[in-house]
Amino acid sequence: MTIRRSVLELIGNTPMLRAQRLETGPCELFLKLESANPGGSIKDRIGLSMIEGAEKAGKIKPGAILVEGTAGNTGLGLALVAQAKGYRLILVVPDKMSREKIFNLKAMGAEVVLTRSDVAKGHPEYYQDMAERIARETPGAYFINQFGNPDNPRAHIESTGPEILEQMDGRVDAVVLGCGSSGTLTGLSQYFAKTSPHTEIVLADPVGSILAQYINEGTLSTKSSSWLVEGIGEDFLPPISDFSRVKKAYAISDKESFLAARELLAREGVLGGSSAGTLLAAALKYCREQVTPKRVVTLVCDTGNKYLSKLYNDYWMLDNGFLEREQHGDLRDLLLRPFAKRDTVVIGPHELLITAYTRMKLYDVSQLPVMDGNRLVGIVDESDVLLHVHADETRFRDPVSVAMITDLQMLDVRSPIESLLPVFERGHVAIVMDGEQFLGLITRIDLLNWLRRKVN
Repeated sequence: MTIRRSVLELIGNTPMLRAQRLETGPCELFLKLESANPGGSIKDRIGLSMIEGAEKAGKIKPGAILVEGTAGNTGLGLALVAQAKGYRLILVVPDKMSREKIFNLKAMGAEVVLTRSDVAKGHPEYYQDMAERIARETPGAYFINQFGNPDNPRAHIESTGPEILEQMDGRVDAVVLGCGSSGTLTGLSQYFAKTSPHTEIVLADPVGSILAQYINEGTLSTKSSSWLVEGIGEDFLPPISDFSRVKKAYAISDKESFLAARELLAREGVLGGSSAGTLLAAALKYCREQVTPKRVVTLVCDTGNKYLSKLYNDYWMLDNGFLEREQHGDLRDLLLRPFAKRDTVVIGPHELLITAYTRMKLYDVSQLPVMDGNRLVGIVDESDVLLHVHADETRFRDPVSVAMITDLQMLDVRSPIESLLPVFERGHVAIVMDGEQFLGLITRIDLLNWLRRKVN
């Protein structure tokens, strides 16, 4: 096997996988695994193309400051290249980005500026506008501008497109793509227009984006709404976009996207990100609508490792209403972690306070039911631990029983929702019981999530 001299030499030449266990109707579905790029996404290609394009044009010199607005993966691609080439990188990212991406960016040396994800282009806190302003106000800075940079689609004309055609032996009937900056869609559209004109270009678009309506109806809406899928969907037409060969678009909801991504992992063993779920859901709809066999290609745009706290987290999926839960018509409907299913994080009275503290940190909870077998004997929370150990840290070795609260105010499972409010006003967590049986805890955020799901 070839030994590479730089991580940048690993960008591209990603594998193509034929789906075996997905229901694709009369069609064959092929998945190009862009998640195999060293930075974990297809955006490594444009990160390299845009920075090297700026170098060749003399727009940046060694040690330059690069600035970009990104929903995530373009930032990671740029960080990969900037780190290898010695550039300082400032990234403005919307606050809906997954924690994993932000941690990854910072670990690679990028400076991350978080901004609002609920504002549209033209607002001073819109991530692209803020990035452009930072670049303008920072001496010596260069604004990458993926949305208007011709080196973005050029990466796909020169690498992604030829790879697909070679891997498919020149026989591609349709390609299903998403659109963020539009570089992938524009580049592949233009490449296939010259090399395989019969290949259909199909758009997968999140519900809330304006692009599916623009393709299917010819109407360019000025109104968009929010969506949770990261990296694709837009509320404007990017300057470099070319939709002339896109004849069909599918609007895919967040729920469809996340469930499709989870199905891809369960059936094919491929851990893809949220946008891969959008593309897969659209590709499966397209395949199942066909009456003749077709060879269809879509992309696994990035790795699902960046979404473990979101779409691959059952609790996050339940909180957001993307997984169905059994309805009871009582307080059990608000229990995120039912004790009967062994989902509740608990502690024993004879375990140590250091164990309680570690468990709270690990599971990101602030209180633990203290269980003696199946019997609730107390509650211990962060303040209980703090009050017990603040004067003598060696008391972390004391058993939970010496710090826990045993005077418990419990709610019957059939109590009205309104009965939660006095509990919360006293600064407590609601303990839900069915007779002598402990069912679980309800916190303020559990009530808020339940109310939001009712709105949805």
